[in-house]
Amino acid sequence: HLAENGYETVDLYDLSLAIAGKTELPAKPVIITLDDGYRDNYENAFPILQEFDFSATFFIVTQPIDDGNETYMSWEMVEEMAGAGMRIEPHSKTHPDLTVKEKEHIIFEILGSQETIAAHIGQTPRYFCYPGGRYDEETIEVVSDLDFWGAITTEGGEWHGFDQRFEIPRLRMR
Repeated sequence: HLAENGYETVDLYDLSLAIAGKTELPAKPVIITLDDGYRDNYENAFPILQEFDFSATFFIVTQPIDDGNETYMSWEMVEEMAGAGMRIEPHSKTHPDLTVKEKEHIIFEILGSQETIAAHIGQTPRYFCYPGGRYDEETIEVVSDLDFWGAITTEGGEWHGFDQRFEIPRLRMR
């Protein structure tokens, strides 16, 4: 549908540059995001994205990958996708509800996953996706303090602006 209707994939970095007035987006931009890092992201979504010359952002939970959980991608799969132009961004280490955690644990979950991904793909991710879409002011503060450029919610919406950079909405597809 997207290819047939002239949509072009961009990523959150492209969106940030456009919001800052540094670049323009194509006429029909779309950002494709996938959460969690399950193996089907690599086996099913990745080949389809390549077939249509699309890119996507994969928000991954790092601990299951570190543990070799077979329902999740492996680091080799993640690295291959990053090398093919897919964005790999953190979705925490263990996918907890961050609104009920102490600040130190929130930092551990967010920074730990960011550093793990950076070690595997060779660049520091700058966007975070709140696990289960759950976040609060303290979580936003931690994400901001850790120098992320933005964070993604599960809340529906289309508008993206600078003031929303830590509460970027999405259109959810199932």
